[in-house]
Amino acid sequence: MREIPDGNDPVELANWLFDLARDGDTARLIAYVEVGAPVDLTDADGNTLLMLAAYHDRPDTVTALAAQGADVNALNHRGQSPLAGAVFKQADAVIAALLAAGADPDAGTPSARATAAMFGRPDLFS
Repeated sequence: MREIPDGNDPVELANWLFDLARDGDTARLIAYVEVGAPVDLTDADGNTLLMLAAYHDRPDTVTALAAQGADVNALNHRGQSPLAGAVFKQADAVIAALLAAGADPDAGTPSARATAAMFGRPDLFS
């Protein structure tokens, strides 16, 4: 893990927060959200903190971000949802966390439901 940025470069801080989401460093990430970091902060590709946590199989981070008000249906610039990403990665605990937080299996292109069908898992959303 990189050292904590000094705060003089907002891009460096944002990239560090994205790394926290990817790494599942939930406590540190949520501490920053609680003091004002945008819970729906996006990277250059439109991936939110929650999307990155979902794609990297971090169910606790996904749950914590959702509890802080993160949009569980936010689409990135390619039209992909966090739930579809979790289905693609076969991250069952993340799928459960997103569904519990109200994620829509029909959001995005392809949707999580369509992705599940492609992978022979239509049971996920029956």
